[in-house]
Amino acid sequence: MEVQSLSGFFCSASDNWAHLSVSQRLLGLRSCYRLHMVTWNVATADPPDDVTSLLHLNSPKSPDLYVIGLQEVYSGPLRFVSDVVFDDPWSHLFMSTLAPRKYVKLSSIRMQGLLLLFFSKLEHVPFIRDIQATYTRTGIFGYWGNKGGVSIRLSFYGHMLCFLNCHLAAHMKYATERVDEFEYIMDTQTFDCKKAPQIIDHRLVFWFGDLNFRIQDHGMHFVRSCINNQTYNLLWSKDQLIMMKKKEQLLQDFEEGPLDFQPTYKFDLNSDTYDSSGKKRKPAWTDRILWRLRPKASASDEQDESTVDAKKVKQLEEDEEYPLKIRQDLYTSNMQYGISDHKPVIGVFTLELRKMCETPLVRLQAEGDWSADIDAMVLYSPLQPFPSSTWDWIGLFKVGFTSITDYITYTWVKDDEVAFNEEIIQVYVSKEEIPVQGGECVLCYYSSILRCIIGISEPFKVHESKVAIEEGLLPERINGLDKTVASEDLWN
Repeated sequence: MEVQSLSGFFCSASDNWAHLSVSQRLLGLRSCYRLHMVTWNVATADPPDDVTSLLHLNSPKSPDLYVIGLQEVYSGPLRFVSDVVFDDPWSHLFMSTLAPRKYVKLSSIRMQGLLLLFFSKLEHVPFIRDIQATYTRTGIFGYWGNKGGVSIRLSFYGHMLCFLNCHLAAHMKYATERVDEFEYIMDTQTFDCKKAPQIIDHRLVFWFGDLNFRIQDHGMHFVRSCINNQTYNLLWSKDQLIMMKKKEQLLQDFEEGPLDFQPTYKFDLNSDTYDSSGKKRKPAWTDRILWRLRPKASASDEQDESTVDAKKVKQLEEDEEYPLKIRQDLYTSNMQYGISDHKPVIGVFTLELRKMCETPLVRLQAEGDWSADIDAMVLYSPLQPFPSSTWDWIGLFKVGFTSITDYITYTWVKDDEVAFNEEIIQVYVSKEEIPVQGGECVLCYYSSILRCIIGISEPFKVHESKVAIEEGLLPERINGLDKTVASEDLWN
């Protein structure tokens, strides 16, 4: 196939998008996206066999995004070392569960027992950009990661979001210290992003985790009576977080749905019975999900790297004060799981927003037939200007891949470029790096500067190698490179 003949496939490299004005691009209908969040202190337990209920996998409405924050993931020396090299059991469970449903883990961060995972439906992946993650220690003088916060920030269709998973100081008497820890995390966590260098600079922030706030003043008998009668509202006035919000300005900026579910701490293991030990700890809503939405944007706020004409963007936003809206559809606990003394908390949200970008930055496809018998070619076309780098790469992934690191092989875009014109660029892939056994695959273009995948091909068939069959090569010979070494090259 001639390169020039592909211009029809690429729709002149733009789908006529470049011919639309900024107003035409931004004044389309608002879109709604479903976000499913989980926070759970798993008390060093191994994961359950099934998380269908936790992730609402049987719901008729499938989420666009999953954000899962865990606390007290087991981090003993031997387990922690293995988890550095391989995915920890909890990450592996969620990845293997969600991948067949076309969700990809785009980012994760772990600090000792704190773990934060971010998943997206495959269709949204090219529009989730500038992903960064960081952490802050607060426990034991800040040197040990048993307490603190881990966060992931990103641009979702041009809107800046940040997810902060915290595990704060325990015990009834340390309510003020918990607030101090939260403020310390908010003040000290920084990102390499001019528009949002700190958590508070993001358009939408989610703060969640085992925040450890307790119910004070009320006695055990009254608390348990309210729980048994489901009169949870009688306990709200003595919930420490609700009380602290009345006097702490930073907390007042965060919203939370009503606590219309029974307190999630502390249970006997594998039961729905509150602490029956000699300590008889008082039940509490230690596990929470809150959010903070900045009501009005500035022009620079919502501008993605690919967005143009800041003055027109600002004019549009003056006409619409709320370019991003949020609605909480569900806030509840899940009593089904008993492996921990905490019950998981689930929050389901609808994000209503005006897309600031409608097309991926890059379109790409596999050229011709692919197999391990012949060298192959990738064709890609930039649809909008973006900052490219010699560290950009195109990865070959099996359909249903779990994460960005789950590639079969990759090729450096600049090093392996063989031909280009104004619209289409050809990149070479050696047959030694193509899987012998074949399968359904996709190609993904990863931008090292934007820290994300900016284009995904349509699925295509990699044919089984005829040479390998004839010569009786073992199926274990998947490709010609050491994947462990490749991963280190890509991510360091």
